[in-house]
Amino acid sequence: MKPLIFELKDEHIRLCDLLKVTGIADSGGQGKHLVAEGRVQVDGQPESRKTAKIRAGQKVACQGRLIEVRQA
Repeated sequence: MKPLIFELKDEHIRLCDLLKVTGIADSGGQGKHLVAEGRVQVDGQPESRKTAKIRAGQKVACQGRLIEVRQA
């Protein structure tokens, strides 16, 4: 799968917000729901923290899509 590239403007972004701004989730609430259902992985590991701080260099997988987080 071709990864989506997300350029991080701050030090980190909350996982549920990342899912929202990349279009994987329609809202932050839906992003939290995806995490709660166990459908999100960070760096190849299941992630259960809805507001986990995602930083540059990390990869998030959800719904068959991969997001690579880079520093802007």
